[in-house]
Amino acid sequence: MERANQAFYDAIETSDLDALEAVVLDGPLAESITAVHPGWPVLRGRGEVMRSYALIMANTEYIQFFLTDVEIAVDGDAALVSCTENILTGGPAEEDGSAGSLVGGLVVATNVFRRTSAGWRLWSHHGSPVLADDEDTDTDPDADPADSSGTPADDLLTDIGTELDAGTDIEDRPDPDGPDGTEGPDGPDCPGRTDERGPADQRDDTEE
Repeated sequence: MERANQAFYDAIETSDLDALEAVVLDGPLAESITAVHPGWPVLRGRGEVMRSYALIMANTEYIQFFLTDVEIAVDGDAALVSCTENILTGGPAEEDGSAGSLVGGLVVATNVFRRTSAGWRLWSHHGSPVLADDEDTDTDPDADPADSSGTPADDLLTDIGTELDAGTDIEDRPDPDGPDGTEGPDGPDCPGRTDERGPADQRDDTEE
């Protein structure tokens, strides 16, 4: 079960849409799949959910998840995973090959999996942004509280959600491998990226 949850995040990190296809539930329950990204309306159906992830991958130069507070509950053929997504996102690599600017964000997530003959498959994903405490951020005292937003990482997802509502076609998304055929900056060879995933990898890698 834990491996299936990690495979979900690994696919997003590496912009591997085929790997994500293998994680997301299909078959008779495909149209019951749901996803809620920070700042987005609820998405229903496998096609709409996969389209949203394709847009996220196409519009994200670099992203890495460090999962903490992971809790797993299994009951029969259903499993519930709750966790905190410590997200690190960044822009294109610099001309000297160093990593671009990086920003962090926090999202609390609930992932529901269903056991199939092929293993555990993602049935539903819901992510909610964790807003920064006022004491931890420099804010304009004259700003309208209604205009407050989450972290830069959350703003990125919100912008992509707006693009999805506008009807952007995933077929028009840029090639994540780049024009020269080399792996893009969000792949495993991204400059400045390490294979260490922090606290999430300290868990026992069990099936259930």
